[in-house]
Amino acid sequence: MRAKTFLSHRIQPSKLLKPRYPAFAPTLVAMALVVSAVGYLVVRYSHAATLVGDLNSDGIVNVYDLSILLSHWGTNNATADLNGDKIVNTSDLSILLSHWKQTSTSSAPTPTPAPPIGSAPTSPPVSWCEDGNFPGDQGAPSSAPAGAVTVPAGNNGSMDLASANTTYWFAPGTHTGVSVQPNNNDTYLGAPGAILDGGGSINNAFSANYQAPYYTGVTIEYLTIQNYHPDGSGAVVNVNGGPGWTVKYDSIKNNVPGAAMMDGNNMVIQNNCLTKNGQYAINGYSYDDATNTPSIASAVTGGPYNITVTNNELSNNNTCNWDSAPSFPIAIPSGCSGITRGCGCAGGAKFWQNQNVTIKNNYVHDNYGDPGLWPDTGNDGFTIENNYISGNWGEGIMYEVSYNALIENNTFVKNGIGAGPTNAGFPTGAIYLSESGGDSRVPTAGNISSITISGNVFTDNWDGVVLWENSDRFCGGNHVYDQPDENCTLVDPGLLPLDNSTTCVTKLESSSTNQPSDNPDYFDLCRWKTQNVQVSNNAFNFTAANIGASCTTGTDCGENAIFSNYGSGASGVPYVGAIVPINITFNQNNVFKNNTYNGAWRFFVWAQSNLDNPISWSQWTHAVTDKCSTSGEQSGGACNSGFGQDAGSTIH
Repeated sequence: MRAKTFLSHRIQPSKLLKPRYPAFAPTLVAMALVVSAVGYLVVRYSHAATLVGDLNSDGIVNVYDLSILLSHWGTNNATADLNGDKIVNTSDLSILLSHWKQTSTSSAPTPTPAPPIGSAPTSPPVSWCEDGNFPGDQGAPSSAPAGAVTVPAGNNGSMDLASANTTYWFAPGTHTGVSVQPNNNDTYLGAPGAILDGGGSINNAFSANYQAPYYTGVTIEYLTIQNYHPDGSGAVVNVNGGPGWTVKYDSIKNNVPGAAMMDGNNMVIQNNCLTKNGQYAINGYSYDDATNTPSIASAVTGGPYNITVTNNELSNNNTCNWDSAPSFPIAIPSGCSGITRGCGCAGGAKFWQNQNVTIKNNYVHDNYGDPGLWPDTGNDGFTIENNYISGNWGEGIMYEVSYNALIENNTFVKNGIGAGPTNAGFPTGAIYLSESGGDSRVPTAGNISSITISGNVFTDNWDGVVLWENSDRFCGGNHVYDQPDENCTLVDPGLLPLDNSTTCVTKLESSSTNQPSDNPDYFDLCRWKTQNVQVSNNAFNFTAANIGASCTTGTDCGENAIFSNYGSGASGVPYVGAIVPINITFNQNNVFKNNTYNGAWRFFVWAQSNLDNPISWSQWTHAVTDKCSTSGEQSGGACNSGFGQDAGSTIH
């Protein structure tokens, strides 16, 4: 669920100061006239590649710009407020003078090089889906392997394609009528040019059983699978999420309204082109869950585990516009009619209750209406590295109500440009963590107990890294917005079973069992927390002009963020007022450090309704003082008093 703009704290109008000149203004103007003629005054200041200080846009910083700045002295005029601290004062004057006599053709100082960033991709991979370079075209077997059953082109609806331990080789040409539930160790190979076509009516090509007997060891390679009609939240390949499948070198495209494939335990998804499908490329869900007998689901998350997603292209999915994105850029296929929109269930790939998942070396781009990669609800132990993630309508990665992840050495370019302008008042990050953090009580295969965001390169996304925790979201439901979370936290499955939220609702609504001092501590156990997040050694590059005219401070573009909302305290639930905003911002070990920033970055902090948002670099990095805990800050709804972030970082 992507949080939308809402304000849960009373807002008082900003107090605007009347324009006034500083006492030294006449002397300064006279001095500026001399400097204009002599041109020798230099104030050292690190600045971006745009012509900072050219307030009248005449291509030179001179006395006319100085006059404009002085005319707004003491106000919050956006044009003259060069450092973004919401007051025009000596700091802005120093910035303007540092660019004195520069022109639009002046060369800007070379930014300090970014810190080492590991192996993040420096350019997008060659597109398999768009440029005809799909590796399956080169490696497909041109003749049937020894012992294989040959499947001729044409209507194959009457053929038996599910004998155990059998290899089926699909001859060149178009195959229709193919809809099969594979048996154990079945292999399906395509010759060059072999196409399975669903004709817009067949639901799926390859399905799995969602309960015992589970058929495993299925391999699907070198096939183009297109024009199927999978149900919403269903898929064309591995519908139901069978275990032990391998899907490689396949092109799965133009299937609506559902997804290209689902995942299952120990599944390998490698070197595929997954494009232009109605809902997702990958629906990371298995219909086998902890309620089945016998169950093969993860004992920790209740879903599939040990999944590898490598070297795939996931592009232009969600053609059905499941979440009703405005100004949708393509014509919606006719096969999408009749779907129920607004479900928060689309994009490049989405995962529910997955454990120990590796997503590596993929090209995730231009997916419509939602995030590129979206682990949502009860996931644990994701490694997301060395991917090129670009042009997705929503966030590049959204990690929601989940635990423990490594997000390292990825490249993010121009993500969130579609969603950002529609949601002013709430930053749209290239990476967005929503009620997700590190917790050692939730086990992973790699002993991951934090969320580490490191070695990534961010360039001209709507925003950078956004850490958010909804005060009113917890195991048992969201009382304010009537959005129940039926799954529970994973921190104590003995006390709080995965599929039982009744305990938390009961305990949190009683003052005798909902305090941090209680044992058990339901105040802690029933919350998904954005905690133990480290954002370090990343390069954040931002030029508003590269994003477009809608990218402004007023639309919350060009920001990193740590914040929450004021809790409602509905039904006696104890997460009331500023408790969660203070905790996520100051008390839950969320740390930005050792990053490099290029551009006019700002920062969104503490409470969504904070009247001082966005704050400046100096406020973001200033030592923590009162943790926004004074009565004046909380009653007035404004806080900019030092957040202690980005130690060891630089901004240019």
